[in-house]
Amino acid sequence: MDCEPEELQFLGIIGIYREASKLIVSLRRLFSQITATLIVQLSALFLAQIEISYYLFTEIDRNEDALEFTPAGSPSERRLLHRIYSEWSAFLLFKSLYLVALLSFSLLSTAAVVYTIASAYTAKDDLLLSYRKVLSVVPKVWRRLAHTFLSAFVFLLAFNLFAIVVFVFAILIVGDSIAGIICVIILGLGYLAGLIWISVVWHVASVVSVLEDARGLDAMRRSRELVRGKMGVAAVIFVKMNMAFVGIELAFRRLVVVGTAPLVAKLVYAAAMLVLMSAVVLFALVVQSVMYFLCKSYHHESIDKSALADHLEVYLGEYMPLKEKDVQMEQLRV
Repeated sequence: MDCEPEELQFLGIIGIYREASKLIVSLRRLFSQITATLIVQLSALFLAQIEISYYLFTEIDRNEDALEFTPAGSPSERRLLHRIYSEWSAFLLFKSLYLVALLSFSLLSTAAVVYTIASAYTAKDDLLLSYRKVLSVVPKVWRRLAHTFLSAFVFLLAFNLFAIVVFVFAILIVGDSIAGIICVIILGLGYLAGLIWISVVWHVASVVSVLEDARGLDAMRRSRELVRGKMGVAAVIFVKMNMAFVGIELAFRRLVVVGTAPLVAKLVYAAAMLVLMSAVVLFALVVQSVMYFLCKSYHHESIDKSALADHLEVYLGEYMPLKEKDVQMEQLRV
C-alpha cells in the first residue's frame, strides 16, 4: 500500500479503488486463502440459489397453471393442491436455510477481510497476518458482527414499514392525479436515498464492530458519525458495487439459468460467473475496510497503530482487553 492511514482522507473514488487493489496484491497469498475458504463458498451459494429458486418456481407455476383447468373438488385438484403446498413448503425451507448460510459466510468473510486489512495497517510482524491466526480470530469477531447485523436489520425493517405506511397514505390522499404521481416519485427518490444511507452506515458499522469497542446500535451510531462528510463518495461506491452484483446475477440468469447453450458451455459460464463474483465480493470487502480508515482520517482522528494492534491481539488472547482510557483512536485537536 502506498498511503498511510492518515493520508487516506485525500483519496477520491479512483484512489480508494487503487488503494484497495494494492492491498489485495500485497496480501495476495492470504487473500487467496480467504477467498478459497470463505468467499468462493459465499459466491457459489448465491449463484446456486438462483438456479434452484428458478427450478422450484417453475414447478410451482406449472402446477398452478394446471390447477386452473382442473375440475373443482376432483381428486386431481386435491393432488395438485397437495403438490403445490409441498413445493411452497420446500421453497420456503430452502430460502430459510439459504439465508442462514448466506449470512454466516457473509459475516465470516467480512470478519476475515476487515481483520486482515487492519492488521496490515498496524505494520505488525507477518505472523499476525498468517492464515491460521486470521481463522482463529474470525469466530470471535463473528459474534460482534452478528449483533450489528441484527440491529441494522431491525432498523432497516422499521424503515421499510414506515415507508410503506407513507406511500399508502400518500396514494390515498393525492390519488392518481399528476400531482399525486409527482409526489410518489419524490417519495420514491427519498426512499432510495434513505435505503442507500442505511446501507452505507451498515457496511461501515461492520468494520467498526471489529476495530472498535462498539457493536449493534452503538456501532451504527459510530458509523453514522464517521461517514458524515464522506457520504457522497461512500454512496457512489456502494451503488457501483451493487450494480456489479446485479450485473453478474443477470448474466448468470441469462447464460446459465434460462440460456439454451449446451451443458458444457453453461458450466464454463457458471465457472466464469463464480470467479467474477468472488473477485467482486473480495474487492467490495476491502474497499469497505479502506472506507473506514478514510473516514477516520477525514475527521482528523489519528490512527494509533500500537493501540490498534493491541486491540486486534485481544481476539487472539495475546493481550488483555483495553481499558476505557486506552482508546484506539484519539481525536486530534486542529
